[in-house]
Amino acid sequence: MSENRKKNSALKVILIIILVVGLAVAWIGYRAFIASSIATSEEYFYVHTDEPYESVIKRIEDEGIVKNPSYFNYVARAMDLQTGIKPGRYKLSKDLSNRRFIGNLRGGYQEAVPFRFQNLRLKENFAGALGKNFEADSTTFLNLLNNEALAEKYGFNKDNFFLMFIPNTYEIYWNTKPEEIIDRFSKEYAKFWNADRKAKAAALNMTPEEVSVLASIVKGEALHVDEMPEIAGLYINRLKRGMLLQADPTVIFANNDFTIRRVLNRHLTIDNPYNTYRYKGLPPGPIMMPSIASIDAVLNYNQHEYIYMCAKDDFSGYHNFAKTVAEHQVNARKFQQALDARNIKK
Repeated sequence: MSENRKKNSALKVILIIILVVGLAVAWIGYRAFIASSIATSEEYFYVHTDEPYESVIKRIEDEGIVKNPSYFNYVARAMDLQTGIKPGRYKLSKDLSNRRFIGNLRGGYQEAVPFRFQNLRLKENFAGALGKNFEADSTTFLNLLNNEALAEKYGFNKDNFFLMFIPNTYEIYWNTKPEEIIDRFSKEYAKFWNADRKAKAAALNMTPEEVSVLASIVKGEALHVDEMPEIAGLYINRLKRGMLLQADPTVIFANNDFTIRRVLNRHLTIDNPYNTYRYKGLPPGPIMMPSIASIDAVLNYNQHEYIYMCAKDDFSGYHNFAKTVAEHQVNARKFQQALDARNIKK
């Protein structure tokens, strides 16, 4: 009996050891594979195109992305991450486990960038916004925006290529190639210029590009969306009569000085095709990126007989409109006096 007791005691000890070891292995497995792993407060982790596996693993450790880099490395090897990591913008959350995180990296299950843009004045501004939101840098995008051959491919030229980019919100993957992003905007432009908008442009005897150039001037003039159709109607009246547009925003653009608050005679003398005080008709391209509201304001302009306008002297951002020079001079004098009262000289 004594010998049997010893054997039973030894067996119990072995079973206890096996149980403890099993529980320890299960606990480690749970911590390594299933438990929440993310330690950083960063919202996204970025894997660059053609970035070596070793670099990604090192950054995950150096940037404190996960709680236990050793566990992460073990699971990464177990899931063969080194043979299948994909570039992209990956969402991080506190409940994300190593297994899910690595599965996303292997499968390329990234989250798209909700890219929204508006109120951009220059190509450089747009290139900067693209470079900030996507993997390629702003210089790469600016070179594409200035590429004459690329512009012609889509039916534009270097001066008006900026018109192809309709301000809105777009879902685009972070590591999408720059050329593919440009192509995406071409498709969006084609959707925007549907049959209805094209018919309205044709009724104005204008191309979509010409409508958009005028819309950029309307956008430059209007601080309030509800006034855009009125302003658009004024410029259309001037075009129909063969008058100079004499739009101050085009003068500011031609002078390349966006600090100008008061357009003076010296600003009007610049010999530049964007100066609509000297050159009749529309300028060769937009003076800023037109908004959807400004484009639709041109297409749905208010029909009236106004050919002059001047900012109101209450600085509300609205305008006084006039049919005659005499009426306009009264409005202009009030505004000039208001500028003088505020000591706005330039």
